[in-house]
Amino acid sequence: MRAAYVALGANLGDPLAALRWARDELARLGTVTGVSALYRTAPVGGPTGQPDYLNAVLRLETALRPPDLLAALHRLEAEAGRERRERWEARTLDLDLLLCGEEVWETPDLTLPHPRAWDRAFVLAPLADLAPRLAHPVTGERVEAALGRVGRAGVTRVAADW
Repeated sequence: MRAAYVALGANLGDPLAALRWARDELARLGTVTGVSALYRTAPVGGPTGQPDYLNAVLRLETALRPPDLLAALHRLEAEAGRERRERWEARTLDLDLLLCGEEVWETPDLTLPHPRAWDRAFVLAPLADLAPRLAHPVTGERVEAALGRVGRAGVTRVAADW
């Protein structure tokens, strides 16, 4: 078993319902051992005019290997109606594998830790709820330090329990 951190986001349809559904479905892949607060965040990149996102992070104890976990996350996104047409477009559900234990992967399909996680406030703020002292497996930078470096602009905590 390893601790995986998964970022959840949505900004189309009913984002809160999508995140709740994803949280419940992720529990089928292992044991959910932590769920962050819910955050409203401004879109980063992608087409202009997108609605704000709802974002969270959860910690999942799982026996799945990182490629298998990533494949399961993509299946859940597809079940939730996600279409991949344009990079960083609005979506019904986005599930990003941030970390999986201390594992480091660099393949065409999977990069661990997530290559942009330590630079995104919408990931770091909810991740800090769960593991502020968690260190990046390559750089050693802690989540709380990265969040201090990046700042919280555009990120608003909206619910502790969702």
